[in-house]
Parts: sequence; structure tokens; C-alpha cells
Amino acid sequence: MSRMRWLARIAGALLFTAPSLLAQGRTPAFGCAAAVNRQFDFWVGDWSVTVGGQPAGTNLVTSEEDGCVVHEHWNGSLGGTGQSLNFYDTAIGKWHQLWVDNQGNYLHLIGAFADDRMLLQGTAPGPDGKSQQQRLTFFKNRDGSVRQLWETSADEGRHWAVAFDGLYVRK
Repeated sequence: MSRMRWLARIAGALLFTAPSLLAQGRTPAFGCAAAVNRQFDFWVGDWSVTVGGQPAGTNLVTSEEDGCVVHEHWNGSLGGTGQSLNFYDTAIGKWHQLWVDNQGNYLHLIGAFADDRMLLQGTAPGPDGKSQQQRLTFFKNRDGSVRQLWETSADEGRHWAVAFDGLYVRK
């Protein structure tokens, strides 16, 4: 569903529901207080990130919009920066991640949380311009750290290559 159609659907629902609730003396429920909206909160924090024990960057991950958005602010040790917006889509029962970096790269990934990990998948142009599958797994570690494993596949998921395997430790 396009973003504009989605926004129109939300606006329409508010227009029809809010007056009815207000007339009954109740206020409409806004926000994202449901447990499903808290599934990615384990990633919220101020992080030092390493790959293979070497500094890779820092990542400030915040909860915003009354808990409806997990907002990532990445600063790589080699100068790359990027941001992602992560949110739960109740219409399809899935999480979305929208990533954009300072090189003009972007990803739109969709997935779910299960077994203490967030798995997000999608496609993006590879170095040769051909579409590649992307798979990001965020592991909620028992010690409070987070592992992010980013894998790519150029052969429709038959073989996967590691693009990034980072360990997030709170500052």
C-alpha cells in the first residue's frame, strides 16, 4: 500500500472515530503502548559498536513518537552516517525499517520479532546494479548487548554473504 493511501486511511479512521469517542466523553487512544510495539526496545540505547573487536562506530537509538518509532542515528568510524526509522505496522502485523545513509543508499526491510531476535528482510540494488536480497538480524543478548548481523544474497537466498557483523555495547 502506498504511503499516501496509508496516510489517507489513517486520517479517515481518525475523522470517523474521534468525534464518536469525544461525544461519549472518551478520548481517542493514540500511541503505541501495546507489547508488540515494545519488541524492538532492546535496541534503544547509546552504543559503541565493534566488528571483530575493532571499533566500527557509534549508534544512538532512541524511542520516539510516543513509542511508535525506534530511530537509529549511526556514525561510522570511517565517516559514514545513516539513520533508520523502525516501526510496527498493525495493518500487516510486521515491522518495517527504512534506512538512508549519507551516500544516498537506502533499504526498506520488513520482518518480525521472535526468539529474542528481530529479523528484517528486503531487496536493494547490489554493486552491479542487480537486485540483491538483504537480511538483518538483531540478536537480543542476555548480557544486554546486541548483535547485528547483516547478510546479502545475489542468488535469491541460496547463498548468503556477511556484509556486517557488529556487536553493540552500551556506552
